[in-house]
Amino acid sequence: MDKLVIKTALQIAKPIVEVFEAIVDPEKMSGYFISESSGRMEEGKTLQWAFTEFPGSFPVKILKVKAPENVIFEWEGSEGKTLEVNISLEELNGSQTLVRVTEVGMEANDAGITWLKQNTEGWANFLACLKAYMEYGINLRKGGFDYMRNK
Repeated sequence: MDKLVIKTALQIAKPIVEVFEAIVDPEKMSGYFISESSGRMEEGKTLQWAFTEFPGSFPVKILKVKAPENVIFEWEGSEGKTLEVNISLEELNGSQTLVRVTEVGMEANDAGITWLKQNTEGWANFLACLKAYMEYGINLRKGGFDYMRNK
């Protein structure tokens, strides 16, 4: 049976090096996605990411970093399932960057379909938040998921 795959993409009006840094630098990433990280995304490291809306932290194993084009990591993308996320960046016109996120690994069953819906929404949100942060200095996540804290 084939594995389900999430694919999302969005163009950001910033140079590729700046967008890459916003993804690998925990201080910048905390301005639009996570609340904190145990370190910079570097190949071979296992980081702990925390999110305001969820208790505790989550391990993220960095598999590959190729500046400024690509970051690949594994995390528990669904309960009890280690999934691979590939964030690739492509320079457009010297001052624009196309960011693509691909996550793969779930079976095509009820749990996989639930994951596909939730994480597709999550990665689309990640990209929208990254764009707002990079282009306008806005943290779209701030307060946006407070309702989830008590679930």
